[in-house]
Amino acid sequence: MADQPIPETENTAAEADEGHIEIMETDVEVLSARVAELEAQLKDAQLRAQAEIRNIQMRAEREVSNAHKFGVEKLAGSLLDVVDNFERALAAAPKDDGTKALVEGLQLTHRVLMDALKKFSVEQVDPMGQPFNAEHHQAVATQPTPDGMAANTVVNVFQKGYTLSGRLLRPAMVVVAQ
Repeated sequence: MADQPIPETENTAAEADEGHIEIMETDVEVLSARVAELEAQLKDAQLRAQAEIRNIQMRAEREVSNAHKFGVEKLAGSLLDVVDNFERALAAAPKDDGTKALVEGLQLTHRVLMDALKKFSVEQVDPMGQPFNAEHHQAVATQPTPDGMAANTVVNVFQKGYTLSGRLLRPAMVVVAQ
């Protein structure tokens, strides 16, 4: 009789099924919690990736905008020497009838050049009579305060300053009252 299998009772099989069901329910709960955790991590990673993409797009748009805005910076800076030379020529030109046509031609060419620079947002900084601003002016000398002027005021401009789309292209070289 020892060789004969022991018959299983219904209670033993039911207990085994209940234990198995409890283990399965525990596994399902653990797995469900892990799935929820992984879904949260995936959602977080997705949100971070979308934010990074938006940041990259905004940075690229800003760089393209700046390239359009300031792409003419070197050319405009070089043309400022031409503007200075026109202004010196106009200031030194004799005011007689023999040179009137030449002076008018210089004035017209100067005006056309200034209009072309203005199209590309190059603006003149005229600090005469303004308070000295180290961000826009370069003081090359000081002099005693003239009557009616406050100290630290620009009293003479040696070279005009220019901005390109609001950014300083070249500071104005000025004399400041003490």
